Amino acid sequence: MVPLVLDASRPRGLSETSAPPGAELAGRLASWWQSGPRAERDVLPWRATRDPWAVLVSESMLAQTQAARVAARYPDFLSAFPTPRVMARAGVAAVVRAWSGLGYNRRAVALFRLAEQLVERHGEAVPAHLDELLALPGVGAYIARAVLAFAFEEQVGVVDTNISRVLARAIAGAPLRTAPAQRLADSLVTGSPRDWNLALMDLGALVCRARDPRCAACPLAEHACAFDAARRRGEAIEDPARTSALAARRQAPFAGSDRELRGRLLRAACAGPVQLDASSFSDLDAARLARAAEALVAEGLLALAEDGSLALAQ
Repeated sequence: MVPLVLDASRPRGLSETSAPPGAELAGRLASWWQSGPRAERDVLPWRATRDPWAVLVSESMLAQTQAARVAARYPDFLSAFPTPRVMARAGVAAVVRAWSGLGYNRRAVALFRLAEQLVERHGEAVPAHLDELLALPGVGAYIARAVLAFAFEEQVGVVDTNISRVLARAIAGAPLRTAPAQRLADSLVTGSPRDWNLALMDLGALVCRARDPRCAACPLAEHACAFDAARRRGEAIEDPARTSALAARRQAPFAGSDRELRGRLLRAACAGPVQLDASSFSDLDAARLARAAEALVAEGLLALAEDGSLALAQ
């Protein structure tokens, strides 16, 4: 299916008014989004801000973490570190403590290093250019473009797992590798980049779901969705989203995993110095525990004291 390239001359902001020829997709998406999903999703606390730092913090927290978990922690976290300078002055240990429980704690260290770089190299301002954003610690293609679209209204497509799924099913009708998915996403942006990307994201989260997609409720069904059209014709078709490069991958069980062990060590260190031979770790294999501790030290999350105890890195 040939991708729809939308008219970039549309007024800023998605509108329910009739779309010009070539922008039918935008019109259908806008009508659906403003009919209810926008208000439903705007309760997410990070949706209320255009501040680049606040957007950057939210996207760092949301990486590989469920939105509901982040929503419960984001307001307090941002209140504790409202600017890069406040975070840089607080120190990495304070950031890791505030982050504890969200998982993937290396992101907390990366966010702290990022805050330091913003203060030292950018006068505390979040850059508005892709190359400069990508040079920051922990900032990849998705986070950089999310900041550009959501904070600066730059004409870029934001490709997360939800948007990637919509692109593969509804627009391309075929699996998409990372680079083609990004090019396609960029080509489709119309009107307000923030609204456009959020609407696509919400469509993927609420309707074009990984499991049990609600095709009957989709504003693109029968009109633009190659996947749904093929299913309606009775064709046996493999879901193109499942083999796309950005498709969500099922993780191994958390219980008993190295991720659980690392989290346990880090939570203990948040309360004070940790001795690996303490009774609280007697149920764990000593060699495995030592490897986890060494990795946390190497990643800058823990520091080894002279007495052999472990504490949060300062």
